[in-house]
Amino acid sequence: MSKVTLGPQTLVYPKPAFLVGADVDNKPNFLAVAWGGVACGTPPMISVAIRYSRFTLKGIRQTGSFSVNITSKGLALETDYCGVVSGSKTNKVIDCDFKIFYGNLTHAPMIEQYPINLECNVVHLLQLGSHYLAIGEVLETYISEDCLTNGEPDVMKVNPISYIEGQPGDYYCLGEKVSKAFQHAKKFKKK
Repeated sequence: MSKVTLGPQTLVYPKPAFLVGADVDNKPNFLAVAWGGVACGTPPMISVAIRYSRFTLKGIRQTGSFSVNITSKGLALETDYCGVVSGSKTNKVIDCDFKIFYGNLTHAPMIEQYPINLECNVVHLLQLGSHYLAIGEVLETYISEDCLTNGEPDVMKVNPISYIEGQPGDYYCLGEKVSKAFQHAKKFKKK
């Protein structure tokens, strides 16, 4: 198989479509973020990369907290809107008809309509090249009851979407199950 060089890029797939929330000047605001993921298991931590110019970053820096709201298929338009329009110019909560709630952190707004909400306390805020990397400890996780099967999260009921970079860029849902995890190591022998 021949390979083509593209130069340094972050071609990692899939990229989750998160809505990151923070109170900015005591008003809830949300930003779409596709550069994020699990940062640590114990304690549970998540990371999100945010451009320096983003309005929501101001709130994260003011309060030391943020939320991560997992986008489901039915909320792709709202998530996209929150990534294109600045909260400094409009009230996204009103525009998108979001129902807001708070947990223990009084400045990490979460959205009822989103199936999973992570309430995070900032542990690190790292200045990188074009972005800050906010690493937050997940203090509480909220999930909609209709996204559970036998009391456990059911990813097919959550129906999360991912952002795939390209021209112009698109959102995708999960595809087919390929294999059961952790079952195939026995098939490979040491050579």
